[in-house]
Amino acid sequence: MKGIEFDFSNLFEPNVKNGIKEEEINEKKDQVKQIINEVLEEKPGFLEVPYTRKWVDRVLDLKSWVQSFDAVVILGIGGSALGNLALQSSLNPLNYNTLGEDKRKTPKIYVIDNVDPDYIASILDSIDVSKTLFNVISKSGTTAEAMTNYMIVRGIIESYGLKGKEHLLFTTDPEKGVLREIANEEGIKTLEIPPTVGGRFTVLTPVGLLSAVAGGIDIIDLVNGAKDMCEKVKNDDVWENPAALNALIHYIYYNKGYNISVMVPYSNRLFLLADWYRQLWAESLGKRTDIDGKEVFVGQTPVKALGATDQHSQFQLYNEGPFDKVVTFLKLENFDREITIPHIHDDIPALKYLGGKKVSDLLNTELAGTEYALVEHNRPNMKVIFPEINPYNIGQFFFAYEFQTAVMGKLLDINAYNQPGVELGKNVTYALMGREGHEEIAKEVKDKLKGKKEIKL
Repeated sequence: MKGIEFDFSNLFEPNVKNGIKEEEINEKKDQVKQIINEVLEEKPGFLEVPYTRKWVDRVLDLKSWVQSFDAVVILGIGGSALGNLALQSSLNPLNYNTLGEDKRKTPKIYVIDNVDPDYIASILDSIDVSKTLFNVISKSGTTAEAMTNYMIVRGIIESYGLKGKEHLLFTTDPEKGVLREIANEEGIKTLEIPPTVGGRFTVLTPVGLLSAVAGGIDIIDLVNGAKDMCEKVKNDDVWENPAALNALIHYIYYNKGYNISVMVPYSNRLFLLADWYRQLWAESLGKRTDIDGKEVFVGQTPVKALGATDQHSQFQLYNEGPFDKVVTFLKLENFDREITIPHIHDDIPALKYLGGKKVSDLLNTELAGTEYALVEHNRPNMKVIFPEINPYNIGQFFFAYEFQTAVMGKLLDINAYNQPGVELGKNVTYALMGREGHEEIAKEVKDKLKGKKEIKL
């Protein structure tokens, strides 16, 4: 099966003036070889995921039960939600939830990934609770947002006189945590979040596989795509390893002041892959200290855009603004649906040229035009090319970027698997909401806020 392809041409001289030279890659070839082998030897949790069949089998065991519902609602946030959203938007029709049952044949899929009351209510208003399965995803069972939404849903389930174990599924730590305790007490079905896999790397674990199965997605093809990509990126020759080469290129550009990474899918169905990538790149690489505890304040800021929409909102900046961005296009060669522009207004030269053309050809021509403009303005850019959208290619994409992130972390000499900067905000939230054990933090925060100089208009 033909997989995704990486086109790095427009990142190098002479294609782009002041682009990377091949000798810059070769200078670091041995270092990257060592890094690749270090990652393989250390075996971070995500590396084992495509080869761990038990998680796929457990999800498939639940397939009939899950697909017996009219709707499946995912309750999670961050890594517990973004992968699910990317899977559903890319591998199912964009109007999936509005299709009739005769065309859809599998449950509607919703993801509640915020604690905005308007947002929560809008989804709850769209479902019949008595025919809905709620999948609560939290490793600890203490994530404020996921557990808030769980408690809201649990209250509604009980108000209907329904049994929790018939409408709830917990995806959590295999042995400990609040959700594990509740599940054991009440006989609620569970799936495992592998303890060694961080949240933003869990899309190919039960965290993402359950919603994929619910939506009729072939998870075996999905995991096989990741497995084949894993075999490819085990190659320690940087010139034959797309993930390692991509990491090194971004690292070299980062050190030249290109501290923004823009991902631009030219496909609405691929758009949420950029959301998933943003968390992976930002949370993994944005670090205050290096491995030795020295303050370094590193990280490349990920930004998303949508082609062709954002040609009209962002690309003026990308073409003529600061030289601080590396652009990655996601190109789709073959669309599932096709629309031909009718021959209307053939008497108007400014419109006649469009008649009879395919919309997909227009979209990819716009990509080519945007790519050409960036090159003319000496802006580095590259493409990830999808021959088509299918589970295999999406699985390849996920794994390639996970491995790329691991390599980039080594190049930056930081821990790519923790997120200490997020913890302070979490603890302050717990404190101000009155969670037991956070009294001292609450007092400290309130005292500091009292002394804050305010400027309001």
